[in-house]
Amino acid sequence: MERAAVPFPPSPWHLTGDMVVSLWRVPVGELPPWSLPSGTRPWIVRRRATLVTFWVDYRPGGVLTYREFLIALVVRHGRRLAGSTVAAWVDDEQSLAGGRALWGIPKELGAITLRAEGRSARGELTAPGTPPVRLTYRDVLRLPCRLPGRGHLVQQSSDGAECRVPMRISGRPALGRGRVTTGPDGALSFLGRRRPLLSLALRDFRSVVGG
Repeated sequence: MERAAVPFPPSPWHLTGDMVVSLWRVPVGELPPWSLPSGTRPWIVRRRATLVTFWVDYRPGGVLTYREFLIALVVRHGRRLAGSTVAAWVDDEQSLAGGRALWGIPKELGAITLRAEGRSARGELTAPGTPPVRLTYRDVLRLPCRLPGRGHLVQQSSDGAECRVPMRISGRPALGRGRVTTGPDGALSFLGRRRPLLSLALRDFRSVVGG
């Protein structure tokens, strides 16, 4: 069944909030059979792929307010590295519709909670067909400055065309320890079987997605 048309902000999206980011190295054989845009391939080193997960609380001050859990696979795109979103859940219809229509990001609806408690954060995703996914995170070292960053995603739109999504962000970072738990048999069970290589929080971020 097709989704009803939902209005959404035009590109680019200016967004603000807090997020927890984790970097993972996962054996290629454990990954789900994700589809990738033509012209890209996973970046494989020693038979392991690199994933980045994002738990994000987009707050008032941006064009939309919602929560998101997103998984990006690091890919080779020509001679450069990029990210490609292979799975994403949001709790807002406008974000879902805009992400799919503007950039080909495969967003689905889910119930997402994110709670910050001082130096700690907890998150949970529940969605149809997916065992609950839970995050625990705690700061180890806060950095006394705002840091900028930029990158891009490579996605495939509904008509099969390649879509390049530029992203810019700045925020107050902290290095920390994160852990994700989930059911043993779901598509994301590989996250629960290992710890991330690196986790960090980015608070009070300001970002621009698209261009």
